[in-house]
Amino acid sequence: MQIPTERKTGVYTYIGQWPIYSVAWSVRNDKRSRLAIGSFLEDYSNKVELVQFNLYTSDFTTDNRLVFDHPYAPTNLMFFPSEDTSNPDMIATSGDYLRLWEIHDDHIELKSLLNGNKSSEFNSAITSFDWADFDTRRVATSSVDTTCTIWDIEREAVDTQLVAHDKEVFDISWGGFNVFASVSGDGSVRVFDLRDKERSTIIYENPIPETPLLRVEWNKADPRFMATVGMDSNKIVIVDIRFPTTPLMELCRHKGSVNAISWAPLMGKQLCSAGDDSRALIWEVVGSNYRAENGVAVMEPEMWYGSAAEINHARWSPIELDWIAIVFLNKLQLLKV
Repeated sequence: MQIPTERKTGVYTYIGQWPIYSVAWSVRNDKRSRLAIGSFLEDYSNKVELVQFNLYTSDFTTDNRLVFDHPYAPTNLMFFPSEDTSNPDMIATSGDYLRLWEIHDDHIELKSLLNGNKSSEFNSAITSFDWADFDTRRVATSSVDTTCTIWDIEREAVDTQLVAHDKEVFDISWGGFNVFASVSGDGSVRVFDLRDKERSTIIYENPIPETPLLRVEWNKADPRFMATVGMDSNKIVIVDIRFPTTPLMELCRHKGSVNAISWAPLMGKQLCSAGDDSRALIWEVVGSNYRAENGVAVMEPEMWYGSAAEINHARWSPIELDWIAIVFLNKLQLLKV
């Protein structure tokens, strides 16, 4: 059995002013190694802060002018998903609404507040979203009201809204042009094609009855594969969409609930997972050698990192491919892998 090595070198820590729940990496060529962190305060008023990391000096810098108030804790954060610096410098956040914010040198201002409920000024809570890098006008949101909504952010209008599941939708991920996946309190991973809005395909169902699936992440670099995680589960389920319903493998080495999954960009062979056991694990998933026990693939992580507390979120850098961001307590840590 391979014994994974614990990494301590190449760990860089930023201490925030409040507990941190969410994190995102910037994609812009002129803002590499910039991150956003979102607070987790049991209060209406929360915060989002931009943090700049210097790859050469390993220092973090911040600017009080690049912190903004956010109603409720943001459930997800994403920068404009393009390296092209001619695009506007923007960040999206989700919570009670989908919001788009414009970033300037000395301030951040709200550009759009998007409400998917046409019949009311109130909106059902948005659990997550994914901003399409292949068509940056499109943002897909998931909601507790059982719907998934595709937004055209240029028009600030709903492009498509689907009743996607029987219960709350907890996460959503693009798999390619017109295609996305979502997971729900009904325990299923469903794939939708916007060219045929009347139907969806159930790719995987949680074998534990009445148990939600909370996370789904499509492998953008190799869209044959996606990963999902159930509520209170220490397993990451890897699904090959060519062979639906039966998992390709289950990654079972966490000792507590998994809270976050993030595929490595570009190559898409590795996956990072993090959870309540205060560990971030790196798995070599695609093209790996693994053994089967009782018909289920058993795999050891390539590498693991132990933090000081439960890890809330993890994100692989889309540009700097050997960096992963994790957040726990009031700390942002960058791991060099």
